[in-house]
Amino acid sequence: MGMLLSGRGLITSLIFFLLKFSTAVDIPLSVQQVPTIIKQSKVQVAFPFDEYFQIECEAKGNPEPTFSWSKDDKPFDLSDPRIIVSNNSGTFRIPNEGHISHFQGKYRCFASNKLGIAMSEEMEFIVPNVPKFPKEKIDPLEVEEGDPIVLPCNPPKGLPPLHIYWMNIELEHIEQDERVYMSQKGDLYFANVEEKDSRNDYCCFAAFPRLRTIVQKMPMKLTVNSLKHANDSSSSTEIGSKANSIKQRKPRLLLPSPESSSESSVTILKGDTLLLECFAEGLPTPQVDWSKMGGDLPKGRETKENYGKTLKIENVSYRDKGNYRCTASSFLGSAIHDFHVIVEEPPRWTKKPQSGVYSTGSSGILLCESEGEPEPTIKWRVNGFPIERNPFSGDVISPREISFTNVQPNHTAVYQCEASNVHGTILANANIDVVDVRPLIQTADEENYATVVGYSAFLHCEFFASPEAIVSWQKVEEAKPLEGRRYHFHENGTLQINETTEEDAGSYSCWVENAKGKTAVTANLDIRNATKLRVSPKNPRVPRSHTLELHCESKCDSHLKYSLKLSWSKDGEAFEINGTEDGRIIIDGANLTISNVTVEDQGVYSCSAHTALDSTAAMTQVTVLDVPDPPENLHLSERQNRSVRLTWEAGDDHNSNISEYIIEFEGNREEPGRWEELTRVQGEETTVMLSLAPYVRYQFRVIAVNEVGRSQPSQPSDHHETPPAAPDKNPQNIRVQASQPKEMIIKWEPLKPMEQNGPGLEYRVTWKPQGAPVEWEEETVTNHTLRVMTSAVYAPYDVQVQAVNHLGSGPEPQSVILYSGEDYPDTAPVIHGVDVINSTLVKVTWSTIPKERVHGHLKGYQVNWWKTKSLLDGRTYPKEVNILRFSGQRNYGMVPSLDAFSEFHLTVLAYNSKGAGPESEPYIFQTPEGVPEKPTFLKVIKVDKDTATLSWGLPKKLNGNLTGYLLQYQIINDTYEIGELNDINITTPSKPSWRLSNLNATTKYKFYLRACTSKGCGKPITEESSTLGEGKYAGLYDDISTQGWFIGLMCAIALLTLILLTVCFVKRNKGGKYSVKEKEDLHPDPEVQSVKDETFGEYSDSDEKPLKGSLRSLNRDMQATESADSLVEYGEGDHGLFSEDGSFIGAYAGSKEKGSAESNGSSTATFPLRA
Repeated sequence: MGMLLSGRGLITSLIFFLLKFSTAVDIPLSVQQVPTIIKQSKVQVAFPFDEYFQIECEAKGNPEPTFSWSKDDKPFDLSDPRIIVSNNSGTFRIPNEGHISHFQGKYRCFASNKLGIAMSEEMEFIVPNVPKFPKEKIDPLEVEEGDPIVLPCNPPKGLPPLHIYWMNIELEHIEQDERVYMSQKGDLYFANVEEKDSRNDYCCFAAFPRLRTIVQKMPMKLTVNSLKHANDSSSSTEIGSKANSIKQRKPRLLLPSPESSSESSVTILKGDTLLLECFAEGLPTPQVDWSKMGGDLPKGRETKENYGKTLKIENVSYRDKGNYRCTASSFLGSAIHDFHVIVEEPPRWTKKPQSGVYSTGSSGILLCESEGEPEPTIKWRVNGFPIERNPFSGDVISPREISFTNVQPNHTAVYQCEASNVHGTILANANIDVVDVRPLIQTADEENYATVVGYSAFLHCEFFASPEAIVSWQKVEEAKPLEGRRYHFHENGTLQINETTEEDAGSYSCWVENAKGKTAVTANLDIRNATKLRVSPKNPRVPRSHTLELHCESKCDSHLKYSLKLSWSKDGEAFEINGTEDGRIIIDGANLTISNVTVEDQGVYSCSAHTALDSTAAMTQVTVLDVPDPPENLHLSERQNRSVRLTWEAGDDHNSNISEYIIEFEGNREEPGRWEELTRVQGEETTVMLSLAPYVRYQFRVIAVNEVGRSQPSQPSDHHETPPAAPDKNPQNIRVQASQPKEMIIKWEPLKPMEQNGPGLEYRVTWKPQGAPVEWEEETVTNHTLRVMTSAVYAPYDVQVQAVNHLGSGPEPQSVILYSGEDYPDTAPVIHGVDVINSTLVKVTWSTIPKERVHGHLKGYQVNWWKTKSLLDGRTYPKEVNILRFSGQRNYGMVPSLDAFSEFHLTVLAYNSKGAGPESEPYIFQTPEGVPEKPTFLKVIKVDKDTATLSWGLPKKLNGNLTGYLLQYQIINDTYEIGELNDINITTPSKPSWRLSNLNATTKYKFYLRACTSKGCGKPITEESSTLGEGKYAGLYDDISTQGWFIGLMCAIALLTLILLTVCFVKRNKGGKYSVKEKEDLHPDPEVQSVKDETFGEYSDSDEKPLKGSLRSLNRDMQATESADSLVEYGEGDHGLFSEDGSFIGAYAGSKEKGSAESNGSSTATFPLRA
């Protein structure tokens, strides 16, 4: 016996060596080997709605395996025409054609070749029956109120799982509670019935979800007879009490059934869910409690369901076995039942036999150990047959292992180990292949590999060899085995190069050698540059609600760009590819944008890059800034009449240091609830001594400020009330409002509520004439205005205003000088004379009025004038007064924009803040002649090859006696060069036309026409025209007016003009507007523009409309007296043309003639006309 133990110990000590020696490897199919089952079915259920049922069995081997089947341990004929067998496989199909019940049973697949037979585990094919409740007549049940009853369900058998429901005919669930319970088998228990339990439609439904089937039992009728009729002469209370006392009883167990003893056994498989149920009848309804004898219920895995009637323990283990007690109790007594729980387990492998490849003469061991409850029995098979029937010589067989030595090629076989107990059977195949072959390298030759600098490279050299082989690697150009700590050689032949560098690139050879020979392959290694990332900005600080933009800059090897993929994550959690559905987070490749940033967006953001060879990540810490949380725990201390200390605790600054605190107060008696700023302190401080005003009931709050903004205000502090005191200050901004003569309306800024210092605020106003040795007059008011009558007009007074309340007066007031109300000036200036400067400008001089006659503050003098007569035609004009004001104390002024050669009347008056005084006597003056305006039109009415006839209209304003015209012309042939200017003086003013001769043929001319008086010539009007060619169109204009086509053309033009005028009239009546103003703005007439730009001081007509005028440059014959170079002084103007004293600060600017004058308002007629 000792020798046997010693021998077994020796075998056990060799197990690891032998297992290593015979490690299971995949044998290439090119090498002969026993069959190996690689795919097989498990339990197969023939559901009625499937088209067919497939029983699978796939295997590999060399030679190719053949297949056979057994059914219920008997051979199964695969040639049965009712099944379909797959080619080169053991798989077959059973069509769902109505005969499938014939095939129900347990199947086993066998795959065999000349070297051995592999056997599958048992596969069960289940053909379920359609479950049905039996057709039966169920008698009605009748019980008395308070009695127990059980409604049986007895569901039909079917494919689990089974779900049972009790419902009425309306498919409404029967309500279950402490009194009503459905057992695991489906019976419905009543601990004591009540009158409401009476119904005729108790239905039991059994559902088989895998079969998609629900079946219903015939309805049951239950009638509950009430006991209240037991004594009709008694009151209802007495009857109910009597009935209940009759039916009251102690608990009695109905589940487990009363026929069983007080103990029962329950067997449960390890890992399953244990359900123990206990139900008792009785009145009142018993309560159920659970306990484990000699221990506690497993915490965390046990639950009590169905009002405590079911104990549920999930994932049962061996430690859950033992005795569990159910106790049903009421105040009348109790009933108990003990459950003896037995935990068992199907077989499971602890050591599963492993396939192995052996060379001739070697040894090996097959181990087969399993666990289960009850303990499994183990059986060995060889090629599907019990090992006792086909032993190999030299095998040492025991229940848990088989050892063999000096194996030979004929030892090749498939061993099966089968472990079984009452709960199931497990089977394992172990292949024993005895092979002698030179190494077979399974990795392709000249395989290309790549990695990146710093990463590990793996060059594969997978091989099969028996006997064992030795693997060696070398670099092709070095021809010596690789050595060093960076090289690691795996058992499967793979070469691992750690921490690669660019020098590792090149070709490598893998050599595999055993006793039967040697083989080699070549592998090529390429080294790529590592991928690099940089996220910008680095560690950004982003205010809340702003937008965060992150950019991931990547740099990778050119060979890897095709496979580069970027992704973003936050705190290790990846974002969706395109961001969030609401669009707040948008990912566009290398860019991550977060709109409306929140505090939850704070964290570590990582950009990850993945290529075919490497991966890397770059991170940035995003800090979200927000306004601080409000300060907390405000506390008042050191309370004084005019001060208090405020202390607080800082709130969370949300990643941005607090720069300052704002202390606000509320204490305005007139505006309660209004908070005002009191002071500010630095962010490092959390306490401040506050200076306070008297007579205020203060409440304080604090606001924290950081770079993002202000926090919400803190909760208010306690109240602090200061005592009243006399005012600390007097009113400011004492002034006089516009008033009547001999009157002062004194006004001032009232004290703010916080400045009043106490109740009963009034204002003491005192006044007296300035410098007068008289007593002060005094009046006290409550508002901030006082009307005072004075003895003089516009006299200075010393005025004081002092604040007073019930506790005293304010500080001594300061005096201010105020003037009593003004009156109108009562005298007029005297005009000394009017000096004519030129035809449109005069200088007026006058005497100033005495200061005492102003009766107020003199603001200036006003000049009024109006035109009475034209000296050209003697025409008189109605009075239309023009006004020009000159500020300050002055005695002269310039009056511009007068009409030339006209008679005017002029007056002067003084004005103050009250208004204007009386006018002076009118002064009569006349303006001299001036130059005329330009003619109204200029037209070329006839041209020939060397002549042109011009016609024109009189100027609108002659400004004097017309003496003639100046006609000028020059050649302007569409080039920058212009011809010499020719002058013609026309001395006949009444002649409206002129014929020019000796012109060049086919030449373009420009004509200038000016009207002249004795003072010179005015501005020109221009026109352009061309002469005719030599011999062409002669006499065209002599008879053009007699041509029929010309008459028709003129008629058509007249008709179109009439239509256009009608349309314009209609549009105007409808509110249409012509864009004349827009055209003037786009193409301004220089003459008109100069008029608009030259505006004089406060000049207006009798309606006080502004008068605008200009001094134009005169022609080259302008008289010296009308020179535009003199500086003259004008009245004050709206556009800053005058200084404070009224002097003119501009200058007349004359426009100078250029060699070519632009046409102004006249069309250009180019001749000849062509029909």
